[in-house]
Amino acid sequence: MAAPIRVLIVDDHDIVRMGLRGFLSGYDDIEIAGEAANGQEAVDCAKELVPDVILMDMVMPVMDGIQAIQEIRDQKLSGKIIVLTSFATDDKVFPAIKSGAVGYLLKDSAPEDLLNAIRKVHRGEPSLAPDIARKLLAELSLPEEAEKPTPDPLTPREVDILRLVAQGMSNKSIAEQVFVSEATVRTHMTNILSKLHLANRVQATLYALREGLASLS
Repeated sequence: MAAPIRVLIVDDHDIVRMGLRGFLSGYDDIEIAGEAANGQEAVDCAKELVPDVILMDMVMPVMDGIQAIQEIRDQKLSGKIIVLTSFATDDKVFPAIKSGAVGYLLKDSAPEDLLNAIRKVHRGEPSLAPDIARKLLAELSLPEEAEKPTPDPLTPREVDILRLVAQGMSNKSIAEQVFVSEATVRTHMTNILSKLHLANRVQATLYALREGLASLS
């Protein structure tokens, strides 16, 4: 049996953390690694507890969610980050995704959507609600001049891999689809992200959507 997914819950409201813990503890494949009441505690817990997935609130005291995401990414700490917030405004969505979040859910989402998002990001798949993806595609500014894609184009195989990533497929599923090893897929992904100056699979998915390599349908 696979090891359970270790989840760190980050929210400044005790009742929200209690509710999330109660809900997620009912599933055998989920383990609550810990809780944090602000962004600084989230960074400290990510360092100490090594979670697989972090549920990150946005508006918190001491350090907000966006700063915490940036710190976790900059320190290369463990944990794929899902934003779980009440806010879908541009000033929260865009910085969170740019900073490295791989999922974005609103607190009024169905419990099953949260559970599915945790399992998806743990498998290496991005998890964006369609309305959030559309918002990002419509509003996300093009990279700065220094961050524009390299003149070195993607190879045909890298384009194929990028299309499959944009369809939400994991490395394992992509490897089976194109008849290569998972290690080869990881190498292709590293090259794709490097060439396009992107931070993660969510940004790669958005790039593929924006360039017409994939669609939301």
